[in-house]
Amino acid sequence: MREILERLAAAGIQLLPLTQLERHWVFERDGFISLVERTREGGFGNIGASGLWTERGMAVLVQRGSGHVFTARGYEEAATTEQVNTLRRFARDLEAALSASPPIAIQSQG
Repeated sequence: MREILERLAAAGIQLLPLTQLERHWVFERDGFISLVERTREGGFGNIGASGLWTERGMAVLVQRGSGHVFTARGYEEAATTEQVNTLRRFARDLEAALSASPPIAIQSQG
């Protein structure tokens, strides 16, 4: 567990203190969040979809036509390419930090 917390911190991902959620942890970075199942042992289970943290909760990213939007009940916002890329990096980094064995960085020969 300590190694996981260290990887999360190194990736700049923080655990939000949302105690009203009993079955999930909420992780955040750069205004994006993801719900992660709490295991019976207090550990980390399955990772849910990531989305934009808004005043109405989490807005998920969906594709509309040739673009993307963040949408939640009563909320919709066009997503910039930068936001889409940032969200995808967050989701990838969260998965890597929570995995049992972190990915090995492979440097290309050049």
